[in-house]
Amino acid sequence: MFLTTPRPTLSTVAELFKPITWFPPMWAFVCGVLASGTSLDGKWPLIITGVALAGPFVCATSQAVNDWYDRHVDAINEPQRPIPSGRMPGRWGFNLAVLWTAISLLVGTVLGPWGFGAAMTGLLLAWAYSAPPLRLKENGWWGNAACGFSYEGIAWITGAAVMAGGLMPDGRSLVLAVLYSVGTHGIMTLNDFKAIEGDRQMGVRSLPVQLGINKAAQVACWVMAASQLAVIALLLVWGAPFHAMGIAALLLVQLGLMRHFLASVSQRALWYSGFGVPFFVAGMMVSAFALRGLIQAGN
Repeated sequence: MFLTTPRPTLSTVAELFKPITWFPPMWAFVCGVLASGTSLDGKWPLIITGVALAGPFVCATSQAVNDWYDRHVDAINEPQRPIPSGRMPGRWGFNLAVLWTAISLLVGTVLGPWGFGAAMTGLLLAWAYSAPPLRLKENGWWGNAACGFSYEGIAWITGAAVMAGGLMPDGRSLVLAVLYSVGTHGIMTLNDFKAIEGDRQMGVRSLPVQLGINKAAQVACWVMAASQLAVIALLLVWGAPFHAMGIAALLLVQLGLMRHFLASVSQRALWYSGFGVPFFVAGMMVSAFALRGLIQAGN
């Protein structure tokens, strides 16, 4: 209970919520906003609320849930984290996850049915990913798919739908959201390399555990590249050749970095996450601007 155990410091609570992880869904929400093609005038309160919902609320909740149910794995891989280190004692981690779930749902109501539905879906995936009985993260194929869809797809679609006044977003926006969700599966695989030892001991079948380090790295790279190739092809078909060329240039840079990464996977997994992934993320914004221009031009 909150009142019967020592309280964690605010800095420890912030560490549990991991602000550095909020960027991907916040970025995806903004991409969805732009891809809607609608005017931003008078909608900044909704946009700011949506960005906050995607990051400091739903994503922060997912981090708290994950840390609580991964506390035994973290005791092996990262014992300095708030819960295994004892800096967040008792059931504070679980209680904060529950509290932030409820607050996130309340914030979601501000954005109407689409915002509330997105918050509900994202939170359900967050709990399903980490908590038993589903604990999707115990299989890297399912767990990474849940993360990819939650971090990118739901946030993108929500941004587009909120800007469209709660109507179904343009079908092309939905396709882009799905493709970038698929690509994010590869990014989540990269994130699994830092926890291989603890995952093996605790029975978490991440892709590096299932496939081996080198093959998992190859799968991650191929998934990321294939999704972007599909985006490039679609932009060409839709009539946005210059944006397609921009994403192609970003992909070429990634391919060069991927080659360097695959030559020494264990040593360069975090390196590629830091230097390669930003080019993938930049392509999301380029595709959003492409669709925005097409919609505003009546195409």
